[in-house]
Amino acid sequence: MNHVDITSQTLANLVKDLPIGTNSALYQFFWMLMSGRLHDSRGALFPALHTMGLPDDEVRRSWAGFRYGQWDIETLLLGWSEHVKEQGEWQEHRYAGYRVKAVDITAFWRPTLSGLESKHYDAEADRALPAVPFGLIGRVGSVGEQRFVVLTDIVRTDLQEAGEKQLVANLLKRVADGLEEDELAVFDAGFHLQQLFDAEIERYVVRLAKNFTARRNVLVPNPLGRPTEYGELVRPLARTYGDKQIPATSPDRTEIWSAQGLEIRVECWDNLVLPECKSGPDNSVFHVVAIYDPRFEEPLLLACPLNLSGDALRNSYRDRWPIEQAPLAAKHMVGADRQFVSAPESCQRLPELSLLAGSILTYLAATLPPVPTGFWDRNPKRTPGRLRHLLALAHFPNLPNPLPGQIRKKASVFGHLPKGIQAHRRQKPILAASPA
Repeated sequence: MNHVDITSQTLANLVKDLPIGTNSALYQFFWMLMSGRLHDSRGALFPALHTMGLPDDEVRRSWAGFRYGQWDIETLLLGWSEHVKEQGEWQEHRYAGYRVKAVDITAFWRPTLSGLESKHYDAEADRALPAVPFGLIGRVGSVGEQRFVVLTDIVRTDLQEAGEKQLVANLLKRVADGLEEDELAVFDAGFHLQQLFDAEIERYVVRLAKNFTARRNVLVPNPLGRPTEYGELVRPLARTYGDKQIPATSPDRTEIWSAQGLEIRVECWDNLVLPECKSGPDNSVFHVVAIYDPRFEEPLLLACPLNLSGDALRNSYRDRWPIEQAPLAAKHMVGADRQFVSAPESCQRLPELSLLAGSILTYLAATLPPVPTGFWDRNPKRTPGRLRHLLALAHFPNLPNPLPGQIRKKASVFGHLPKGIQAHRRQKPILAASPA
């Protein structure tokens, strides 16, 4: 089977269990996304579906299945995870016996969408801009030599909420509820330790700010005055405050090893609590490590409640980066960075399908033979862009691979229904006659 046939079969297996009619519409919609039609239409759905060669009625049905169909992203993500496991190409990563579950927040910018209250911080603009944010959770592994994340959850936000406080709370609750005994949740610096404590996440690795401080969960006796309530302050990294140099706290232990010909040094501080926390046996304690890599100017500062080795923590945090590939593929490969939908449900559904389509495109590109873009491409790579270019050349109505019987148009009777303006014209309510 060639690339087009395998892609068609993958999409068919993904949507075949959905209601009849909806599965056919979503099959067409996924093909439109993965073939990059949104690039040509600059985010408009009807022109993108039309350029696939679909007749007008099929374009309307495909859009209606996307907008009104009985489907949800959780069902599609579950089916996608099962499909990836069945193929046997993806191998999950383990470090010190723990599997990595990466967590992140992404957003699809909607600067001109009327009535949108939700925002997301943009580093380039140095301000929060109108956007539709999503929380992402995925298990990390490898497909061949490429690291790949299998998305397990996409958490929506409230489009009428100005901040992301509720989104973060819902995302962390989803992580805590779905975290298995041998899984380790990995967060970037956008999440804070107190948020993880409030969500009762038991196993995590989180990146800390350079000026992070903590306290030891051990009291130091004060024979000259009032008994102490707080432990000794611990500052993992030195800093400068004005003209004053504030030194770092000496580490409790140090680890050194070689990786790829480089010497990696890790400084560790054990049995710590947050600075505002009083010492006590019931506190949630954690360990902090500072990882010094000669390729980087600044060390990597991480916190974890488990007493893992520096090498395991370093590898676990490095495996967080594949979850950044999902929104990159959705926006730049699929072309969903520009969107022309305005209904609240469509504003949520289109990014969700785009994130899944980008993940499918990345996975298929990693498992199929590399596709050259032309005679000049003598050493092609397994990239989603090359596969997308090949899918765009295929004429959708003439795909050779037949679909399963249950993926078809639903034979519904609709001739008796009003059409055109009569179908959506508002009618005045008929009032019952008042009794004499």
